[in-house]
Amino acid sequence: MDEFLMKPKIDFAFKEIMENNEARKGFLAAVLKVNPKDIKETQILNPYLRKMHEDDKLGILDVRVLLNNDTEIDTEIQLAEFAAWANRTLFYLSKMFADQIEKGQDYSLLKKCVSISILDFVLFKEEETEFYSCFHIREDSRNFLYTDKMEFHVIELPKLPERLKEDDSLLLWAKFINAERKEEFDMLAEKSPYINSAYQHLQVISQDKEKRLEYEAREKAVRDHNQMMKEARERGMQEGMREGMREGIREGMQEGRREGRQEGIIEVAENFIKLGLGTAEISKGTGLSENET
Repeated sequence: MDEFLMKPKIDFAFKEIMENNEARKGFLAAVLKVNPKDIKETQILNPYLRKMHEDDKLGILDVRVLLNNDTEIDTEIQLAEFAAWANRTLFYLSKMFADQIEKGQDYSLLKKCVSISILDFVLFKEEETEFYSCFHIREDSRNFLYTDKMEFHVIELPKLPERLKEDDSLLLWAKFINAERKEEFDMLAEKSPYINSAYQHLQVISQDKEKRLEYEAREKAVRDHNQMMKEARERGMQEGMREGMREGIREGMQEGRREGRQEGIIEVAENFIKLGLGTAEISKGTGLSENET
């Protein structure tokens, strides 16, 4: 029987892996493109599941980290397609940025805020090949930064290339997060000591009975929630199609009646012409303008 291993792209498993200091340091260094040795300190700011709204049944299981005491980073995994993802991340990151200071405090106290989105769907359909995108707030034509206080990183797992580039630490991490088989984990763990730390921690939590129950409950909750949202979208699309068909039929019938009346009037006008009536008389009798007759 194969050894059970949690899937890192289930947010519960990813959050547990990020509890490991070496794994956390390696992942953040890969995304931010810095040397892991330059990361002196990382601190988990939200150890528990949080809910943004009272009616939020699924909750948000993200990983919020304070890096080197001057940067707040929020990492979230989304498995099902979410059309308004950019708006969502902008909203949450803006809230995270604003919540740093109280009324009357100096704006200079605001720390840099970074969003990292790990998506199991394609967000940028116009860009077919690159799995990683990074966004800053820049001037449109001259491309200089307005501020470096907010940035957005997006990893699209469906776009991962098949071939590995061993010098691309972010690709190695994305492959690890997307992996499901022991052979994949073993191969990737050999490529990086930080991924090896993540893998070892994954093996430990996967054999923890209590954590496995939590993982399976979370996996089921995410799957059920995504299925419910999918069915709601499909019902909305079907209802929209039915309403569109009904509207089309109504418009077609109205247009048919209009065209029928117009054709009848023209036929009457032609009969008047055959009888030798003048333009003014035909216009008066049919309602057509003299130019139309």
